[in-house]
Amino acid sequence: MDIEEIRLYCLSKKGVTESLPFDETSPVYKVMNKIFLIMNLNPPFSINVKCDPDEAVELREKYEAVLPGYHMNKQHWNTILLDSGIPGKLVSEWIDNSYNLIVSSLPKKLKSELADL
Repeated sequence: MDIEEIRLYCLSKKGVTESLPFDETSPVYKVMNKIFLIMNLNPPFSINVKCDPDEAVELREKYEAVLPGYHMNKQHWNTILLDSGIPGKLVSEWIDNSYNLIVSSLPKKLKSELADL
């Protein structure tokens, strides 16, 4: 997946917004105002996604292009280098997992608001 495909994929998800709170080269994707993905538009292109801590370590061991989350809690976030040949299907699965982790941790009220969108 390239940067634009990832952007459109994220924005197609329910309740997602895009913003630039840090700088113009790091778009942030949130569901119900909680971050699930940060993109780096400067080479090397990458994304940060939330991950189950055990799975995060497993993915880092299995793929050279999966690193501890840059500027993030390294127990819960991975950085994925996009120009590394990782199949788009895997990248979209990791995005889905990150989104779902955030949604599952939302308070009941926000989950209800999201369901109503």
